Amino acid sequence: MSSQGFATVKFFITKKRVAKNLFAYLMLAPDIIGFAIFIFIPVGIALYVSLHEWNGLSPMKFIGLRNYVTLVSDSLWWHSVGITIVYALMFVPMIYCSSLLIAVFLNSITGKIQGFLRVIYFVPFTVSTIVLSIIWLFMLDPRRGLVNDFLHIFGISAQSFLGNSKQALFCIAFITAWTLIGYYSIIFLAALKDIPVIYYEAAKLDGANAFQLFKSITFPMLKEVNLFVLVVTIIASFQVFDQVKVMTSGGPAGATNVAVFYIYTNAFDYLKLGYSSALAFVLFVIMFVFSMLLLKITGGGARE
Repeated sequence: MSSQGFATVKFFITKKRVAKNLFAYLMLAPDIIGFAIFIFIPVGIALYVSLHEWNGLSPMKFIGLRNYVTLVSDSLWWHSVGITIVYALMFVPMIYCSSLLIAVFLNSITGKIQGFLRVIYFVPFTVSTIVLSIIWLFMLDPRRGLVNDFLHIFGISAQSFLGNSKQALFCIAFITAWTLIGYYSIIFLAALKDIPVIYYEAAKLDGANAFQLFKSITFPMLKEVNLFVLVVTIIASFQVFDQVKVMTSGGPAGATNVAVFYIYTNAFDYLKLGYSSALAFVLFVIMFVFSMLLLKITGGGARE
């Protein structure tokens, strides 16, 4: 083949590759644009505002890193971060373990029953968080709440729940987890259905029991999904706000004053928009560090 023929073939391959890559970029464009509009641009604006003193009414006053210096010694801020971490330590395992167990259970049954149960588990995720918070607020009422009426059947005395500083944070974590478990169980179920059945058949021939099948086949094959669920739920735990605002407003005695609620309070109650932007940016950095550490520990979710 002549050099001109090679050039023609090379041009054709290059043109085909460019067209293929362009199609891939076009498919990714909506997500990239969405990330830019709702993630990167707001983070950049928050960083800019955090360098100013601003109450939202008067012009901004540039003060450099003074807001960041202030938050270092803000005990209430670090207390709210600590409360958020405690919340995450309750919320993430609750979501992960429950949704995985439900997915394994759903995968073990077939037919219309599985479809019906999938819908039942998923329904809470389709309802507004605010609406569910209001419903649970009535259900957890210390005097007339349905939950205390249920506990009375077993001889358990009435609980304060959201009015108790030792119970309120757990109640919010439980309610939020209950709302999201159906969503993550569907994600796990989809991953379970992608595991080749031949692996289980071979293991059963070798005499493996149900626990050994889960430990040696199911769990390792879910490594990427495990990582996704853990990272997303950790981020979600640091962003909890709606339930706190509706159900406790940070109380009782600041027991549910999580980081995002503290940022909200500084921004809209005290009109410290510059300082609250600095807090928001620091919270973003904390979430980013936690996510990177998790990716490092798990090896990025890649199968061995």
